[in-house]
Amino acid sequence: MIHNYVIISITVLLSVMILVMIGQKLKVAYPIFLVIAGLLISLIPGMPHIEIEPDLVFLIFLPPILFEAAWFTSWQDFHKWRKQIFSMAFGLVFLTSIVVAYLSSSIIPGLTVAMGFLLGGVNSPPDAVAATSVLKHMKIPKKITSILEGESLINDASSLIVFKFALAAVISGQFIFGEAVKDFFTMAIGGIAVGVGSGLLFGALLRIIPSNSNIDTIITLIVPYIMYVGAEHFHYSGVLSVVAGGLLMSYNSHCYLSHTSRIQSGNVWSVLIFLMNTIIFILIGLELPVVVAGMKDYTISEGIFYSIVIGGAIIFTRILHSYALMYFPRLCSKEVRLKAPKPDWREPFIISFAAMRGVVSLAAALSIPAFLPNGEAFPHRNIILFVTFVIILITLVGQGLLLTPILKFLKISDAGSELPEEKQEVILMRKLKETALHKLDNDFLELAEKNTLVQ
Repeated sequence: MIHNYVIISITVLLSVMILVMIGQKLKVAYPIFLVIAGLLISLIPGMPHIEIEPDLVFLIFLPPILFEAAWFTSWQDFHKWRKQIFSMAFGLVFLTSIVVAYLSSSIIPGLTVAMGFLLGGVNSPPDAVAATSVLKHMKIPKKITSILEGESLINDASSLIVFKFALAAVISGQFIFGEAVKDFFTMAIGGIAVGVGSGLLFGALLRIIPSNSNIDTIITLIVPYIMYVGAEHFHYSGVLSVVAGGLLMSYNSHCYLSHTSRIQSGNVWSVLIFLMNTIIFILIGLELPVVVAGMKDYTISEGIFYSIVIGGAIIFTRILHSYALMYFPRLCSKEVRLKAPKPDWREPFIISFAAMRGVVSLAAALSIPAFLPNGEAFPHRNIILFVTFVIILITLVGQGLLLTPILKFLKISDAGSELPEEKQEVILMRKLKETALHKLDNDFLELAEKNTLVQ
């Protein structure tokens, strides 16, 4: 039996890697290609239904993905664009949830506002992995990727908090605004405190106790799970815990990790996160039969109609918010108009259009319980799940494939970074090696001169 599982696992991994290589050959970003491949595979007659376990995503996949994103986030860029990042990670998430709540409750028969907030919390956070993977080989301003990556570190937490409050409101039948605000700050502050405390603890541990690069790498793999589980145990935000702890440990990594440990752990994390992402995106495609099978109270055409309307509202809301965030301060302040450079109208559009939904949205929708505490079926769970799945396809596959021609049409590029990232890395490594050789030559000459004088 174990041998069969091993063979199946190896076959799946090999198949996924082959699909990724095919996607690279076709010049299609691997998240998009894997979702499409998963959809096609799920349509094969006799293909067994594969259902994503929400706990598996939240506990196994989410902590390391968030920790890796926080670890490699540029502090300088994060601080530089912090106002826009926090406005989109919190303000836009709440605004999107409100729009989806009232729109969905007005067009879907029987759906209450609380259930609408549940749908809004599920679909409000963009997926950073999809966006950065799609934009990686495109010449776009570094500002755009920095904002998208910074936003993604926080918006999962804010959207999941909205989701939890809406779920509690549907189950209990009541929602107290004052208590919700209090619980929100408690979850957020508590999660950050657990993450910072864990980061300081493990940083001190690595600094005090002698270790090597292998031990250091393993500890960095364990830490995000401890942060996440520790925060969730006390009913705090596990997402904010991992993000806060990851940012702290990354900022102080030079204090307790040697250069060998940082290089080795970076390579290990790169492979691990790539593997996790490939598995996640093909699972999204394979989830099609499970989602369609749950559509019992609505027709497929009705579900698609609701999805297009709600998905369009989400995209439109993000576009409006992005442009308001850029131009509203200029309209209100003469000082801003005089000091700040004239904004590029294309940047907000790309920031909005590059926001693609992914596995966090699907996992959150799947985590909605099938039954209420009284034993009744959870109302409208099937349509919430179907709408979420279609919105993922619209934003990930649809917008993802359209990004390249749109970027070419807009003729937007990174003026400060015309070279691809890979070439910049090669040039940087060459300059570092030249500097190191120059240093060695100088030290060797001084040492040789001293030895000559002694003799």
